[in-house]
Amino acid sequence: MERYYKVEEVAELLSLHPKTIQRYIREGKLRANKIGKSWNITKYDLDIFTKQGTDKVTDSEEEKTSVSAVIDIQVDDVEDSNRIINVLNATLNCKPQEYGRTSMHTQYLEYGNQLRVTLWGNIYFMKNIFEILSNITHIEGNKGV
Repeated sequence: MERYYKVEEVAELLSLHPKTIQRYIREGKLRANKIGKSWNITKYDLDIFTKQGTDKVTDSEEEKTSVSAVIDIQVDDVEDSNRIINVLNATLNCKPQEYGRTSMHTQYLEYGNQLRVTLWGNIYFMKNIFEILSNITHIEGNKGV
């Protein structure tokens, strides 16, 4: 199982201020995934960051094009929403390297029984997430994406 670090842990390991680590994440110098309100940095991404230094940023072919999307999914209740969020979180927690940098935010909209998913990443990541969403919303009998 891969090790994940919080911003504060990385800051302490590198003897930097947490705001500096957050800036590196914003600038794309340090890859991280946002889950809820906190950033998670994999050991792999931290190793790459520390080997290349803070001034270098790599641009792989997959990262030259990024996509963002907002998806509203009709759900039965908050528990239904949580099941979908758990599947998406599990997908991001064990994501392949080909996904590159990604971001996901989720929100349950109680007034309309909707789950709002905001995604950002490369085309490969989006294609796979859309397939997962299509499968789990179809299986659970939701009205669709």
